[in-house]
Amino acid sequence: MSRSELGNRMAVLLGGRAAEALVFDEVSTGAADDLNKVTDIARNMVTRFGMHDKLGQVTYETSRQTFLSEDALAHYAEREFSEETAREIDCAVRELVGAAYDKALGILHINRKPLEDGARLLLEKETLTREELPSLAGLKLAAAAEEPL
Repeated sequence: MSRSELGNRMAVLLGGRAAEALVFDEVSTGAADDLNKVTDIARNMVTRFGMHDKLGQVTYETSRQTFLSEDALAHYAEREFSEETAREIDCAVRELVGAAYDKALGILHINRKPLEDGARLLLEKETLTREELPSLAGLKLAAAAEEPL
C-alpha cells in the first residue's frame, strides 16, 4: 500500500472518534480498538516501511511479534537504535496519527449535514443498506481526501 492509502485508512479508522469530538465535544472509549490499529499502522509506516521524511529510508524494526510470544520478548530486548531515535519514532507516530485525525475531523466538518442526516437515519432504522447511502451523497470528500498526510 502507498503512504497516502495508509494515511486514508488511518483517517477512516479515526472517523468515529472525530465524529464524537465534533458532535459531542468529547471522546469516549468506543474507539479504543481503532486507536490501536491506527497506532500500529503509523508505527509500521515509520519503523518498517521508511515512510517518514525525518527518519529516512531506514528500517528500525523487521516485524512485530504477537504479545507474549518468545520471539517478541527477544525482539524487544535487542533494539538496535538509540533512545534518541526511539523518541523520534514516537514523535513521528504521534505526528502521523495526529494528521490522520485532523484529516478525519476536516472531512466531517465539511460534511456536517450528511453526518447528522446519517446519524438521524441510523437512529430511525438501526442499519443502512447500500441502496440507502446515495441519499447522503452530498459528501464533499475530494478536497479533504487529496491532502496527503
